[in-house]
Amino acid sequence: MPIFQYTALDAKGNEVKAEIEALSSKEAISKIRSKGLFPTKVRAQGAAKKTKAEAAATPRRRRSGGKVKTKQITQFARQLSTLQDAGLAILRSLRILEEQQKSGTLKRVIGYVADDIEGGSTLSEAMAKHPKTFNRLFVNMVAAGEVGGVLDVILARVADFMEKSERLKSKIKGAMVYPVVVMTVAFLIVLGLMIFIIPTFSQVLTDMSDGKQGLPALTQGLLNISQWLLGNKGLNAGLVAISPFFVIMFFKFLRRFRYGRYALDWLKLHLPVIRRLVYLTTVARWTRTLATLIGAGVPILEAINITRETADNEVYSAMLGKVHQAIRQGDTFANPLRQSKTVDSIVVNMVDVGEETGDLDKMLMKVADNFDEEADVMVGAMMSLLEPIMIVSLGLIVGTIVVAMFLPMVKVIQVLM
Repeated sequence: MPIFQYTALDAKGNEVKAEIEALSSKEAISKIRSKGLFPTKVRAQGAAKKTKAEAAATPRRRRSGGKVKTKQITQFARQLSTLQDAGLAILRSLRILEEQQKSGTLKRVIGYVADDIEGGSTLSEAMAKHPKTFNRLFVNMVAAGEVGGVLDVILARVADFMEKSERLKSKIKGAMVYPVVVMTVAFLIVLGLMIFIIPTFSQVLTDMSDGKQGLPALTQGLLNISQWLLGNKGLNAGLVAISPFFVIMFFKFLRRFRYGRYALDWLKLHLPVIRRLVYLTTVARWTRTLATLIGAGVPILEAINITRETADNEVYSAMLGKVHQAIRQGDTFANPLRQSKTVDSIVVNMVDVGEETGDLDKMLMKVADNFDEEADVMVGAMMSLLEPIMIVSLGLIVGTIVVAMFLPMVKVIQVLM
């Protein structure tokens, strides 16, 4: 139970300082007055001091904030787990973590959560008021920990889950930085050549033609592209330069709609080269989420619902919805999973064994770990192949431009000889 430090006046006007246990500041004030004292200051142990007793029950002015980085949430969960394992009261633990945080969204949210707990809310209820910071997965895990009396263990599991989920995602994003930068620079260089360099050779190359056969097809095609880019007072070149941004914005617009998200996610699962990697990372994500929730004691139907919302892939969200409906009707997990044909047989077999042995969470976690390892190896292999592929591709592009520029000169030399 939280401990409150207070300063009060007795019947003779003498100042009294002491501590009292209470669920909230209001209850603490009530207990102090029942002793015949008049409280002047009441604050939770470890909390910021307040000038008046009534101010303890007054919520601070709340300002909304953006999302908090996963790394910060993971660190917060780990620290809170440590403090709970040490036996500190949840309110005092939150006040300590609030003081340690740098100014920002997370610091404010922790303060709001602590205020709500001081007012009588549970930790999960207080966190549920901040969905941008604590998603449904986090809140339901905390709720399960509160019910089971193992909040410290559950918070540690949440931190482990978030670390593993983000590790591969960060590696993939990091691996994509190099090729994206190289291809962007190459695109701008080629565009610059077509706009500024090729036009200066246009008249010279035209003069080299014999007037009958004209320029070689490759050279003429290059000049036509250059002229088109310079058309409309350079507007065409500008449109080409910003076309990648339009493509990105178009995909973002599509993802605002359920059917658009489903189409894009289905496409990612069927694109050559990357489809296996997308499959591995997606299945690893939802199996790890589901395993973590089931292991924390969340009911299977509620766990599937939460997993469906955090799957980050509409194809698998739809599949989990069908699994949820089948289980409600008395079916097993493995049967609708097998009928969906969205996962390999090894996943279905692991789920089937998990249901028979009562270790579904362990089997799902093994699937997630195995798929994470396979995806990690695949990312490394793709990166080792990507560099030579980019070098060859850039060489072909530049070589094509050079050949197109020199073909008329070769033709003139042949005529002169």
